Amino acid sequence: MSLLKSASVVSLLTLASRITGLVRELLVAAAFGASATTDAFQVAFRIPNLLRRLFAEGAFSQAFVPILAETRTRHGDAATHSLVNAVGTVLAGALLVVCVLGVVGAPVLVWVMASGLKDSGGFDAAVVMTRWMFPYIGFMSLVALSAGILNTWSRFAVPAATPVLLNLAMIGAAVLLAPWLEGQGIEPVYALAVGVMVGGILQLGIQVPALLKIGMVPRIGLTPGAWRTAWQHDGVRRVLRQMAPAVLGVSVAQLSMLINTQIASHLGAGSVSWLTYADRLMEFPTALLGVALGVVLLPQLSKAQASGDAQRFSALLDWGLRLVLLLALPAAVALLVFAEPLVAVLYHYGRFSATDVQQTMLALSCYGVGLMGLIGVKVLAPGFYAAQDIRTPVRIAIVVLVLTQCMNAVFVPFLQHAALALSIGLGSLINAGWLLIGLRRRGQYVPQAGWALFSLRVVVATAVLGAGLWAATHYLDWVALREQPWLRVGLMAGCLVAAAVVYFGTLAATGLNLRQAIRRAGV
Repeated sequence: MSLLKSASVVSLLTLASRITGLVRELLVAAAFGASATTDAFQVAFRIPNLLRRLFAEGAFSQAFVPILAETRTRHGDAATHSLVNAVGTVLAGALLVVCVLGVVGAPVLVWVMASGLKDSGGFDAAVVMTRWMFPYIGFMSLVALSAGILNTWSRFAVPAATPVLLNLAMIGAAVLLAPWLEGQGIEPVYALAVGVMVGGILQLGIQVPALLKIGMVPRIGLTPGAWRTAWQHDGVRRVLRQMAPAVLGVSVAQLSMLINTQIASHLGAGSVSWLTYADRLMEFPTALLGVALGVVLLPQLSKAQASGDAQRFSALLDWGLRLVLLLALPAAVALLVFAEPLVAVLYHYGRFSATDVQQTMLALSCYGVGLMGLIGVKVLAPGFYAAQDIRTPVRIAIVVLVLTQCMNAVFVPFLQHAALALSIGLGSLINAGWLLIGLRRRGQYVPQAGWALFSLRVVVATAVLGAGLWAATHYLDWVALREQPWLRVGLMAGCLVAAAVVYFGTLAATGLNLRQAIRRAGV
């Protein structure tokens, strides 16, 4: 399968994931609104997610995938399976210990994450839900192991489709379990915690058939002797050595999230939820573009690095960056100028008030400022990971964290919760620019010809798109149309379709051959 087709498969399945995710958030917003209890759930869910991103999908994947690809390229499938078995055994043992500690230490974790919940009344509920959901990190860490294996074998479909199962489980819990709990006099938001755990089990279960097809199901040893033997495997030691700086690097981003959540918890009830609802919308283009490209590029860049093909390495990065500009720039402008319609149509139902719309819209617009950076980092950072250089992105991330918190100190008094989104966006732009300069200076990335004209065409088309969406935002009262939901949905869909037609039509009118542009890297 070509790289373009692989990225398309991942993007389409990620689209399905994000659509079901938006349905999930719509139901949560309508059923629970933005309150102390929803803040409690968002904090409780964020704790295992933070650790998952820190140790599983983040540091682990960055260290594991390049070494796995190198082992397969140089030593064959038998040696690769031995590495998979050893890594799986060590990972399973570590996860068991972490999950026990997390359940016991839930009150401390919630206090560190969001001590402001004590004032709003959601602290005890957050502790209960953290204990219920903490084992989710165990399931998702093993999913990350499976995804690394499948992506190395260019089997991208199952890992990309996996998040749909979590969304479906949470939707089922919100629709079926929450009303029953409320009828029993139990806080209905607890149903979402049950949905998270069911989703984790389903996500892990779907990996097994795909791993069986390629003969790479990890044989995990459950005895102390098996764990000691796995620990001594040379590949495990290499993964752990690479993980050390990777953990530091990913922890920088997660530390930023922790600090922002802590700040938001002190800005009044609903602040954490407003940020979370905006974040879900921002993650839609981030996942479709950045995550999809990063997932596909990392194993391919690792193979190019292992085989010494510097030209292909650079071409892969050039291809990814062109897609970022082509697709992320118009998405960023859409978040900036079309935020109110997006929030109103997707969330403004049930207990989600007009005030909630305005507050979420502010945060979403601020995220839009840095969308190009958020997506660009996911394309550029794999250029360092593939060369097994994790230290450089770490150093950059540490400096960006400091800058982000300095911006918070300046912006929060004026913009409240929205300032947290703005600081993240601006920090991501700095991060992406720094990574790009680093790859250029090393000579690992050499831009191919035609960037100036390509960029001009994209900017012109984006300006036309932005003007149309701005007009649609200001000449229609999207909040007042709440009583006509289907009309509002139809209007938004029509605006977005028209914007896409205008954008790509303008590109074509300026002479851009879209197919040639996205295949330019020869991949």
